[in-house]
Amino acid sequence: MRFGVVAYTPKRIFYYNDISLMAKPTINTALLLRPLLALLLAAFSLTACNDDDADGSPQQGGPNLNANTVTDEPAVARLEFPRLKEGNNKVIVYRTSSSKYDPDRVNYAVEWDCDLKSQRWSCYQMHQGYTGSYSRVVDGYMNDTKNLAPGDYYETDYIYRSGFQHGHICPNADRKYTYDANYQTFYMTNMQPQYAQFNGYEGANEGLWLRLENKVRDWTPRSQHDTLYVCKGGTIDGEDKIISRLQGKLIVPRYFFMAILLKNSSGYRAIGFYMEQKQQWATNDNLTDYAVTIDQLEELTGIDFFCNLPDKTENDVESRYVPMLWGLD
Repeated sequence: MRFGVVAYTPKRIFYYNDISLMAKPTINTALLLRPLLALLLAAFSLTACNDDDADGSPQQGGPNLNANTVTDEPAVARLEFPRLKEGNNKVIVYRTSSSKYDPDRVNYAVEWDCDLKSQRWSCYQMHQGYTGSYSRVVDGYMNDTKNLAPGDYYETDYIYRSGFQHGHICPNADRKYTYDANYQTFYMTNMQPQYAQFNGYEGANEGLWLRLENKVRDWTPRSQHDTLYVCKGGTIDGEDKIISRLQGKLIVPRYFFMAILLKNSSGYRAIGFYMEQKQQWATNDNLTDYAVTIDQLEELTGIDFFCNLPDKTENDVESRYVPMLWGLD
């Protein structure tokens, strides 16, 4: 919710040893201090969970002035949800038949803009239970005629043979635990047009977005009690935020973003990413160059992420990030 606080990045320290005629053994103090520095940064950057939010459920700990209002869909109070946009928009929550993996059977959710006929974001959770062997269970992409009325979406698949790929916003590789969970990621409501050089691979080249999605899987907690909350999408609001419209209709986002919140036994920490979609490989680009605080990401996208956290917790985690804690240089 607050903007203007930059990332806390530990500075590199260089030590110079005097040279004499007799060689002296030297100790790399920087290496010795690095583990201690990491611990100090972790303690500084993590926001503790209180008794009310220890299980990652909708929050009760302290005031929350910007939380989503729950009407007919209780899932909007979950931590992965951003604040819903007013207007002709629809929240679609995809559920599976079993509560084994999620007590509310939630697979992932989408905010769909019925005027722009485009998705604004997909949000979902990542934890130990979401692994499995179901992958690409369907060959094709489907319109969601159950949740969208005629006129709210394009019946034609304008991505097909357009030169762009069908970019899963909630990746099928993140939903391999059941057939239904994987199948649901192939709805067109979960797609955005993406260049192959941005979301694909060729030989030694890997797309920037693909690399970031792989990194998110690396961040998935190993403990069954920890959770990664993810909200991601492409920019569709504003002509300066889009590349073009396929056949003059379907929006091609110019920028893509991710908002990530980790809850573990130590508390909460968050990080954001914002990157321009380009038709060129960025295999050697450092992901850290695209990292931002959640506050900064909110300014860039106009979306209020993790609004269901108590205000104090939200303000704390959204104002900073520490690259080292995310395994970034």
